[in-house]
Order: sequence, then structure tokens, then C-alpha cells
Amino acid sequence: MTEQILKYIKDLCETPSPTGYTKRAEKYLMEEFEKMGYKPYQNHKGNVIVPIKEGTENGLLLSAHVDTLGLMVRSIKANGRLRVTALGGYPLAYGEQENVTIITRSGKEYTGVFRINEPAVHGSTDPKEITRDDKNMEVVIDEITNSAEETEKLGISAGDFIAYDPRFRVDNGFVKSRHLDDKASAGVLMALAKDIKENNININRPLYLAFTIYEEVGHGAASGHPEGITDMIAVDMGVVYDDLKTDETKVSICAKDSSGPYNYDLTNELIEEAKANDIDYAIDIYPLYGSDASAAVASANDFRHALVGSGVAASHGYERTHVNGLNGLYKLLKSYISK
Repeated sequence: MTEQILKYIKDLCETPSPTGYTKRAEKYLMEEFEKMGYKPYQNHKGNVIVPIKEGTENGLLLSAHVDTLGLMVRSIKANGRLRVTALGGYPLAYGEQENVTIITRSGKEYTGVFRINEPAVHGSTDPKEITRDDKNMEVVIDEITNSAEETEKLGISAGDFIAYDPRFRVDNGFVKSRHLDDKASAGVLMALAKDIKENNININRPLYLAFTIYEEVGHGAASGHPEGITDMIAVDMGVVYDDLKTDETKVSICAKDSSGPYNYDLTNELIEEAKANDIDYAIDIYPLYGSDASAAVASANDFRHALVGSGVAASHGYERTHVNGLNGLYKLLKSYISK
């Protein structure tokens, strides 16, 4: 199953989906689930919902998000380069010197590089002293353009989306890419659905998968849920940091994040399931974090809610997880839905 998980993660990571422009990821999900034999649908917002076992009582919703961090064109500068605004909350320095793709409203695409305005070490300003913010950073387009007018003639304008090059690769079991938050979890859920369909795995209650498209801006799972859901588990990245116990090889079970504690009983059920299956896990607190499950509960949905995920290091930058953490997450979820 590892190869299948990695294939889905790679496909998703290499499908641009900065939050606000997720059409390609939505199309990919719809097509893949239809190939598996499911009947996915989209709510008005655009989230992809996959009924695994239908029912209107005591339903379980597993969610992952496929929108990512990215940039948007804020304005075209006099020199033809692009001033940007961030999509999602992260340090702009984490994108420095990354190759990008500019996706225009008309569908044209251009490549470029996101960097500080004056990156030359041999210039008169020391790059180490420059603050990494939207005033001092820009996208340089891979076109010969030296004025705002020339760039506008390319069809580029304010409001166009900019996607980072993911640079997906696997080395010695470590999976490295931008956007493992949360395409790693989405790949695990896709592999789980494929396993259920192909091996006729018995599911213990109504089960739905949701792939949300506005998680990075806080309202991905706020609305549009199937009828009868009573429990929601957000399957998102586990934080690797300082005093936390999670690392890339483990499954992280979050007890509390910035929104407050997760449901006591549902969280305990996941902990006991991890123990019963000898899954390497950690219980952690994420002080600077919010999930689709917390967004759903804050929007007056009457759910028990929980949060799990494989450990992901360097969140919002060039991220890293491990096949052990991915496989552990897969095993935990499979066991929980079929016990």
C-alpha cells in the first residue's frame, strides 16, 4: 500500500492548488474516485465529498484539505515584475528563490522565480540585511519584460494565482515536498478508499470522505456536510517542533490546538486504537494551529471532533515526512473504521 499512498501524494503535490485556485485538484479527485467506483460530488463551495458507506445516522467524516499555501499577484511593478500577496499564513522567506508558475485568469501560464528585489551578493546592499516581506520580495517572470505595460500585454494582472514548484522526492523513506500539508493526508485517504473498494472491507458505520479547498484560510469545512454526521476526524499534518513528541515517523494525535481541546472521548478512542495496533504515536499540543474539524465545530455543527496526522517537519516550507508515519496513519484509520 505504501507505493499507492506515495503515488497519490505525488500526483496531488504536482497538481497546483493554491487556496482559491483548486480546480485542477478538484478535477483530479473527482476522476480518481470515479475510477475507483465511487460517486463523489461537490458541495456549493467546491469541497469534494466521497460517500464510502451511506447512511443518515451516526456518520463519520474523515477530512483532508487539498488547498495549499501560495501567492497571488498584488500588482505589477513599474519594472514589469510582480508584487505579491500571500495565500495563507506563513513567512514569505520560506518561498525565497523558489521557482513558481503564474496562472492567469485566462488560463495562460508563465514561469518565474520568487526572490528578494536585489538578490545579488555582489551588489551594494547585503541580502542578509533585507527584510523578507511583500515590499522587498517579487516574482521575476521568465519573459523579456521591463515595464508594467509589457507585463500586462502578457495577460498577467492583479488577482492571478502563483503556485510554488513542489519539488517532490522520496529519499531513504523520507518524503520531501512542498504542500505535504495536507496532500500527504489526502493521499492516505485516497489509498484507504481504494483498499476499501478493492478488498470489500467492512465499514462499521456510515462513512464519508471530504477534501476541502479553503482550509488554509480557515473555513474549508465550515459548511456543506453530508446529513447525519456525528463524528469528524480532521486528517492533517502533525507538527514536529521543540517540546512536542511527534516526529516524521510517528502518527500525531492532537489533544489541543489554538481553537481549544479536541473532543475527549473521540480522541481517547483514537489513542486506544493506536495502542491496540502497536502504532507508533504521540499525543501533542499545537499552540499555533487550527483544523477543518475545529472550523466545523465553530460553525455550529454538532460533531465530536478530533485531529490526527503523520508527523510533518518544516511546516509551510519545504516539508518532510516518512513512510513509517504515513503507513501508521493509514493503519490507524483503517482499523478505526472497520473495528
